[in-house]
Amino acid sequence: MPKDNNFQHAKYTRSNPGDRVAYLAFQEGHTYQSPEWCASMGEVSKRLREAGVRGMLFINGLPYGDLFGVGRLDEVGGLKRGYSRGIPGIESLLTLLRPETNDIVSASDTLKPPLVNSPEVQKQLDVLANDAGNFSSESMAMFQRAIDQHDQRERPLRLGRFVWSSQHHHFGRAKAAFDLIEFLERWAQELTVSANERLVVHAHGHAGQMLSLVSNLIAPGESSNRQILFQVLAAHYERTHDAEVTTDRLETLYRKLTEQPFLGGAALDVVTYGMPVRGGWETGGLGHLLHVVNHRTVRSDGKQWLAKMELPQIAWELPLVSGGDYVQQLAVAGTDSVPGLPQDELVNQELREIVEPYDGFERWLECARRGTRCQNDGSCLLVDYQVNGESSPRSHLFGHACYTEKRAMLFNMTELTNRLYYSESK
Repeated sequence: MPKDNNFQHAKYTRSNPGDRVAYLAFQEGHTYQSPEWCASMGEVSKRLREAGVRGMLFINGLPYGDLFGVGRLDEVGGLKRGYSRGIPGIESLLTLLRPETNDIVSASDTLKPPLVNSPEVQKQLDVLANDAGNFSSESMAMFQRAIDQHDQRERPLRLGRFVWSSQHHHFGRAKAAFDLIEFLERWAQELTVSANERLVVHAHGHAGQMLSLVSNLIAPGESSNRQILFQVLAAHYERTHDAEVTTDRLETLYRKLTEQPFLGGAALDVVTYGMPVRGGWETGGLGHLLHVVNHRTVRSDGKQWLAKMELPQIAWELPLVSGGDYVQQLAVAGTDSVPGLPQDELVNQELREIVEPYDGFERWLECARRGTRCQNDGSCLLVDYQVNGESSPRSHLFGHACYTEKRAMLFNMTELTNRLYYSESK
């Protein structure tokens, strides 16, 4: 895999990923919480531990909100001024993408970004979403029990949970990336992770965008854009005295990232679920990289690695979830939430010039129509999770909720173990 990405944006290529991609049909297997399920999860954990995995961190944010990033499209694309006239089906599509009209967001929802990673917020997410786009505490506890029952070694595999802020814009992702880097350093110390061991991060949806940014921040060696990014944030602090990006914090982080190996040299493996293709990955500081996408082949041209993006057909396909994960397909370059404060929008624009040159409605439409499912780097699993549109969009998130559901835990863990650690655990 290539290195020296230096914060560059992913390319929207339609070429065949070749042997980097595999196609699977979801199989639920043993019933969740059954003795057979626990035994199988225990066996998976033993294989992971034999491969050197010391801990696995599961990350998600708020599954309800502007998941498709239409706030930015409406603002910069001029859609409210009739910019979209003459594009067949676009208004029907945007109605399904906007949070106020797509039946995902409820007026009674109390959680709003930015979220904080705390037990209280995790409990609120569990009540609000259960396991739809949320790695619930119940699921994590059940998995940990299976580990503890079937792996009696002195230092068994440990699980963790992290809630990211869910601010879907460049400034929000940068602050969240700093939070995660600091969390991982503390967690690795608590677990006494050594240089020959591994940590695995599982990131659902837009949390993957934060991880792609982290991959560029922790890259070994020189990085001109890393230096510029820190300078941009330092200038923002001078203007606003934002307590989240103080000069002291920025200087401490920069020294750690540039003067010593991240996590003391332990490997950081990343698995993303339903991550839209946007930020580019820097693989120099990562171990394994795997992307899982809910995908159903609906094309007639034989290019099974691509999603279908045709207007106006997609407007009636999306509620039926006939093509897989539509958040992954449509929340591409040009989309985002809009920062609420003018000073935040200023720094957001400055960061956009570093990490994402694609801006505006036309660019979004061009990128979305390419139907790119696989990231430029890492392995890719295109899985038909067999989601249907019979229930409400709030329950399936237009094909984006399936990865964190309890029914998928054993399948996901088995597949990633087989594909990333088979040779290492033999």
